[in-house]
Amino acid sequence: MGLFGKTNERPPKEMVQEWTHKIRKEGYQLDRQIKNIQREEEKTRRMIKDAAKKGDKDTCRILAKEIVNARKAVNRINTSKAHLNSVQLSMKQQLANLRIAGALEKSTQVMNSMQQLVKVPEVMATMREMSKEMMKAGILEEMLEDTMDVMDDDDLEEAADGEVEKVLFELTAGELGKAPAAVEDSLPAEAMGATAGPSHVEEEEEEDDMTAMQARLEALRS
Repeated sequence: MGLFGKTNERPPKEMVQEWTHKIRKEGYQLDRQIKNIQREEEKTRRMIKDAAKKGDKDTCRILAKEIVNARKAVNRINTSKAHLNSVQLSMKQQLANLRIAGALEKSTQVMNSMQQLVKVPEVMATMREMSKEMMKAGILEEMLEDTMDVMDDDDLEEAADGEVEKVLFELTAGELGKAPAAVEDSLPAEAMGATAGPSHVEEEEEEDDMTAMQARLEALRS
């Protein structure tokens, strides 16, 4: 209670609007991070091609691992954006509930998304603060401390050799198809050109996956 018996609690509508604003802001920041990562990836792609022309396989492999990690980071951030959009959509539903019932209600959907977002380094601080506010407001049940404290370190794992080889094929097939050392040792020179073909199919599949993810994100935004 505040002075003269007045409560310090903010109106539910004001809290929901503030959460929506924060979620939107975090989404913009994630978009900027994706663009930065993709710009760096493009630079790395050019460096790989230059190194491949010089026959510098060690440099190609190191740079290819950076690209694999960059793509994993983008995929992880896109997943986080999907969770953010899910929470934002739920906030619209909460506003509708306020108009009808005059109160906020618990949301399993928000709970599931927030449990993932509190582990994402890029949005962790904001999401932890917001989750505590949502618990006080009655939207979330109490989240376990170990859930709040566990960090997702998938992005810290070393890139798998198979993924690195795939990137090397993708970027050097037309110029230096022998860049992947393991493939060079096991296949004759005539087979190198034929082997390079599937990388285009794999690249198209990756683009299709990204298109599908973007469609899901757009659906969540609507």
